[in-house]
Amino acid sequence: MSPAKELYNRKLILEELLRAYCQLALLKRQGHVIVYPSSLQERLDKESRGFAKHRDLIMEVIPAIDLRGNKCVRLYQGDYGQETVFSEDPISMALHWEELGGNLLHLVDLDGAATGKPQHIPIIREITRRTKMRIEVGGGIRDPETIDTLLQIGVQRVILGTTAVSNRDLVTEIVIKYKEAVVIGVDAKDGFVATRGWREQSLLAATDFVSDMAALGARRFIYTDISRDGTLTEPNFEATAELVRKTNLPIIASGGVSSIDHLRKLSKIGVEGAIVGKALYTEDIDLRDAIRAMRGK
Repeated sequence: MSPAKELYNRKLILEELLRAYCQLALLKRQGHVIVYPSSLQERLDKESRGFAKHRDLIMEVIPAIDLRGNKCVRLYQGDYGQETVFSEDPISMALHWEELGGNLLHLVDLDGAATGKPQHIPIIREITRRTKMRIEVGGGIRDPETIDTLLQIGVQRVILGTTAVSNRDLVTEIVIKYKEAVVIGVDAKDGFVATRGWREQSLLAATDFVSDMAALGARRFIYTDISRDGTLTEPNFEATAELVRKTNLPIIASGGVSSIDHLRKLSKIGVEGAIVGKALYTEDIDLRDAIRAMRGK
């Protein structure tokens, strides 16, 4: 069996094991006395290790579009006061990334992150309608109703950030209901999680947060080092590698990616994907070349 096929099979098994695990977690939080079967935990650990062993083979390069005021922008280190507008037409930008080979688009509603409710639903709907890319959306997603709206207009994944920190009971219910459609955003500065559009700093260490969310049944994480985001420096390789080692679950890296060499290094670390934003707009990275490099061509 090829490594890629083995990875796919392990992924399916891991999903089923995680589904069983998070269902038991919900029952426990509801007050039921639950004893986790040792066989379930052993199998989960085994399949997670197998998944981690080969996941670098399919690292995905993910173009990003940050929406603010109906425009495509980039912030410097998450600072709303340091904004650069790269396009007045986010829909055309999405079509451009698709033309260059993008298969998954990372959309962030910055206004939604700041206000607590998505502000760009019409634009997101039009992007899902006009492109064939898979779409993941973050920013202001804090209740099931918003998730339902986004999934109904064609979004494949929703990213929880602030809600994951502030309402863990709700996160457990959301993870069980929406399964693979949920991604937990780990937005960290100096090792600690930030919330509400990166404007508020918590006392929660990123590594502890990931462990807590994994225990609740979360299946995928996006790790962003805020101090690197929009800087064109380099990713926080050390912190990213630590999360990969500790979770054995899919990690998508974000923040500071500015060269194909950075992508190669992240691939070796074992992340599932890497989000590239500013470097695409400044042409430090050519999306088509980056995708080819990850495919070994």
